[in-house]
Amino acid sequence: MKEKIFFGTYTRKTSQGIYQATLDTKQEKLSQPQLAVKIGGPTYLRLTSANDLLAVTSQDDQGGISSYQITAADFTKNNDVLHPGASPCYIGVDNKRQLVYSANYHKGQIIVYKINENHTLSQTDSVTVTGQGPREEQDSAHVHFTDLTPDGRLVAVDLGSDKIYTYDVSTAGKLTQVNVLETESGYGPRHLVFSPNGKYAYLAGELSSQISTLKYKKAEGAFEVLQTLKTIPSDWTKHNGAAAIKISSDGKFVYVSNRGYNSLAVFEVQADQHLQLVQQISTEGDFPRDFAIDKTEKFIVCANQNTDNVTLYARDSRSGQLTCLQKDVVVPEGVCVCFADQA
Repeated sequence: MKEKIFFGTYTRKTSQGIYQATLDTKQEKLSQPQLAVKIGGPTYLRLTSANDLLAVTSQDDQGGISSYQITAADFTKNNDVLHPGASPCYIGVDNKRQLVYSANYHKGQIIVYKINENHTLSQTDSVTVTGQGPREEQDSAHVHFTDLTPDGRLVAVDLGSDKIYTYDVSTAGKLTQVNVLETESGYGPRHLVFSPNGKYAYLAGELSSQISTLKYKKAEGAFEVLQTLKTIPSDWTKHNGAAAIKISSDGKFVYVSNRGYNSLAVFEVQADQHLQLVQQISTEGDFPRDFAIDKTEKFIVCANQNTDNVTLYARDSRSGQLTCLQKDVVVPEGVCVCFADQA
């Protein structure tokens, strides 16, 4: 089987935009990526159920999202939705309601867009949160994640104020806050993933290098912290920031990338939903901002931003553990990994 994969990048040095490669699952090898779309700062990518590619973009003094229809031979732009100032850092897709949610780290802002029948995006709502935390990076609100709960609410994770917001979403794309969880001070929450049964979530704390098990209370849209662990060894004293977090479809294993300790941490989910660390494996590069599990769940692909390389791992579905297969795949300034089937 051959799986198409896209890489989002910064375009501060040599990168020119979005790169595309192929994972050959039989050969257990990634092809060398090629430039697919020339675009400024596509630091996060998502696909819709209609096979549109959504990319964060930066154009002059504006930032926003670019939407492309993917055809067999090319990428056709649907439209850009741009706003003055910094670009967002995350894109969430709501295929059921045909909505898109962006998180803007620098502005502390959530923006909601409608996916129109002609595949273009148009804004329906925006919310700006406020607050701060004790760490230097928490001088103001920094929304880092906007995506759906299993029951269709929106979760917004604010690294700046150590808060997790939950919103109801109307069919018209309007947000109404229903709950908020405040983590321990200085936790610096970044991203979260839900268990397949929808009753639990796992939260990555960027600034604290921690991971927490959360219980999700559907009736109130509320979260409760059950457990918190470090994502790095206790004797690591240099800088580290936890980044991406992913979960296997069977809910048995959770993976977190560490930028600084430069590793993927593998956690096994116990019967009580608590986590147990089972592996720390090098990313064979520096600053692994993002990674993705392929649709067979036999492989993981990780992008190292500072060393311009991508690492391919084999994944053991029984133990959850990883084995490095390839580490010489060149992607300049790689910061997002998106398989083409992951709508």
